[in-house]
Amino acid sequence: MPTAAHILLASGLLRERSKAAHRRLACCTLCPRRCGVDRLAGETGRCRTGALARVASYGPHFGEESPLVGTNGSGTIFLAGCNLGCCFCQNFDISQGDEAGQDVNDRELGAIMLELQAMGCHNINLVTPSHVVPQILAALIPALEGGLDIPLVFNCSGYESAETLALLEGVVDIYMPDAKFWQPTTGDRYAQAPDYPDRMREALVIMHRQVGDLVIGPDDIARSGLLIRHLLMPGRIDETEAILAFIATTLSPDTYVNIMAQYHPCGLADQYEELRQTISGDEYRQALAIAARLGLTRLDRPDWSRLLRRLRG
Repeated sequence: MPTAAHILLASGLLRERSKAAHRRLACCTLCPRRCGVDRLAGETGRCRTGALARVASYGPHFGEESPLVGTNGSGTIFLAGCNLGCCFCQNFDISQGDEAGQDVNDRELGAIMLELQAMGCHNINLVTPSHVVPQILAALIPALEGGLDIPLVFNCSGYESAETLALLEGVVDIYMPDAKFWQPTTGDRYAQAPDYPDRMREALVIMHRQVGDLVIGPDDIARSGLLIRHLLMPGRIDETEAILAFIATTLSPDTYVNIMAQYHPCGLADQYEELRQTISGDEYRQALAIAARLGLTRLDRPDWSRLLRRLRG
C-alpha cells in the first residue's frame, strides 16, 4: 500500500513543495530565527548551514525509544548544525561546531536513507532536521523512487515554524519533538530564544493535528503519530508540570511522552551555576507522579529501577 509520501510524489506535490522550500533558502525563514541569509550563496545564519545538508554520522541506533528501536534499530541520521543551539546540548560538537559533518547533495542523502532501510532499520530518524527541510524534501524524491517505504521520523528541538511544518504534512510519519522550556526567560537564558515556549506549543498542536497520537503496530514498532520528549532540567520541576499539563489537556492524554532524566552538564553548561548538577531521583519520581496525576499513561518505559539507582535517590 503506498504511503502518504508516495501519493504526494505521484501527484507532483512533493516536487512542488521541494521547490518552494528550496526558494526559501535564498532569504532563509525556515525556522523562527528568520535569519534572512542567502544560504544558496553560501551565507549561514544561526544553524551554521548553507545550501547543502551536512551529515555527522548515520547508522542503526539502539538508544532511542523502544517503539522506534525494535530488533534492528532506528535508522538514525545525525545532521550537523541546529537552529536552536541550547548551551547544554549533549551533541554540542555536532550541533554547534563549524567543522562538524560532511556536505551531502540530495541524491547522497537519499542514498543514505535507502542504505539504512537495506540494513533492516525500522524507520529513518532525522536528528536535528529543522534547518534542512528543503534538502530533506529534495532527497526524499530519489529515495522514494528507489523504494523507500519505512516511516520517516522528524526528531527535532520543537523550535519550529508553522509555515515549514506545513511543507511536511503528509511527508513525516512520526514527529518526535522536544518540549524543553515553558518560560520565555528560560528559553532566552539557555538558547537565546525567548519565543521558544510559544513556537513549541504552536508546533506541537500542528504536529498532533497532522499525525495524531502515536500508533504502534502488533510488532511493537511505531508506524505514525506524535512522540514527545521532555528533558528534566535541574530545579525546574514547575516548568515540567506546566509542559505535561499542556500535553495532557491541549493535545491528548494518550500522547506518548518520554520524560528523560539523563541531563548532565555538557557544552557551555558550566557557565551556569544551576546547570552544573544532574537530576535527582526525587525530581524524577516527582515528574512521574505529575504525569500520572494529569492522566498521561503512555510513558516511555526505560528500566526505571536501574535509572533510579543511578540517580541515587
